[in-house]
Amino acid sequence: MDTEKKSKRIGILTAGGDCPGINAAIRGVGKTAILEYGMEVIGISSGFLGLINQEYVTLDENQLSGILTLGGTILGTSRENPFKKSGVFNAIDKPKLIKKHYQEIGLDALVCIGGNGTMRTADLLAEEGLDIIGIPKTIDNDVWGTDITFGFDSALGIATDAIDRLHTTANSHKRIMVIEVMGHHAGWLALYSGIAGGGDVILLPEIEFDINIVAKYLKKRAVNKKPYSIVVTAEGVSCPKNEKAGHFIAEQISERTGLETRETILGYIQRGGSPSPNDRLLATKYGTYAVELIAQNKFGVMVSARDDTIVSVPLREVSGKLRTVPLDHPLIEKAIRMGVCFGNCQV
Repeated sequence: MDTEKKSKRIGILTAGGDCPGINAAIRGVGKTAILEYGMEVIGISSGFLGLINQEYVTLDENQLSGILTLGGTILGTSRENPFKKSGVFNAIDKPKLIKKHYQEIGLDALVCIGGNGTMRTADLLAEEGLDIIGIPKTIDNDVWGTDITFGFDSALGIATDAIDRLHTTANSHKRIMVIEVMGHHAGWLALYSGIAGGGDVILLPEIEFDINIVAKYLKKRAVNKKPYSIVVTAEGVSCPKNEKAGHFIAEQISERTGLETRETILGYIQRGGSPSPNDRLLATKYGTYAVELIAQNKFGVMVSARDDTIVSVPLREVSGKLRTVPLDHPLIEKAIRMGVCFGNCQV
């Protein structure tokens, strides 16, 4: 181990919504930094708020043991955006304060674990002169520049299990069941869980749907002696302001078909609990690779999965972009061939 590697002091923070796998990523970063490179690891509390308020703790190897399977984040999180005007400090003061505290703590690098908003903030802080590495996480799987984010696989399992369970209730009562899953702007979770769970209708934010087409499709299923139907919708599909997508769609289906319809909104349950084995593996790969980049003094980048390989992409390319479901996605095509309705199909 050389002196330069031993002397590095790195910070880790987790920002935005919690999701399964964050602690696995913290562990991957921390253990690799300490054991492989002899670095000192500083855990920043509550996302960027921890840098603003100087709330942090030194992490040793013992504190990183036993957290691989834990949900949530041992560091805490917040949605604090230091470049947005709010609170005591204005938009100019917060970034300057973060930079000042970054220097006072003596950090040589900062690892930011988060989703789109976090990567955008990380890029702006990199422009301020901080040495930043981003690690993408979100159950929505909508971070641009990577094939997959950790958190998605765990949420997919939870959503699919819920759909599986709704099949039995729907069949017993001969109902239409509408299940709302997360996904404000991207429908990855609705698409994958909808297909994995055998959904009959799948509604995505990327595809404009006609509720009349959905109703006609469901009535046709009933006429054809299909005893029940499952509708999977992303929370971000188009519906009246302040209306929950699941409630609105269920209400509209009931009015237009006369068929008994119920909605289930999964909500935060999708973000909680222990990460799946795949998310543990991906988060660990991301964490260990982030430290390799720090050791190489390669900053201003986000760790990324591309074609089963872990690489890095510039934060500048990621910032402000969203990875949505393309309309020609192979899963959409295959689902349509199996008779699944996306709300714009001809019935």
